[in-house]
Amino acid sequence: MNQDVLAELDKILQSRKQAEPDSSYVAKLYDKGLDTILKKVGEEATETVIAGKGGNKDEIIYETADLWFHSMILLAQYDLSSDDILKELGRRFGLSGLEEKANRTK
Repeated sequence: MNQDVLAELDKILQSRKQAEPDSSYVAKLYDKGLDTILKKVGEEATETVIAGKGGNKDEIIYETADLWFHSMILLAQYDLSSDDILKELGRRFGLSGLEEKANRTK
């Protein structure tokens, strides 16, 4: 079910790329361009770090959801989807973090 939520969100985010900027928040971000999208991802990452430092689980969930959402907007900007990320995570499954990192430099 949770993957269904991601897949549905992927579809919605792709459709917003062609929408009028005044029709939605996401359409407005796409209209403003990549730098605005990247700025939002950075802001949300910072807010997630602050929430993590604060230790309030509800805030961590809320801010992480914002970070994921804005990261998915970035993915859609490049015609990528949550499935691309899930495939990459699946590829890494079973590798130790040290092994995975060593494989990146080869």
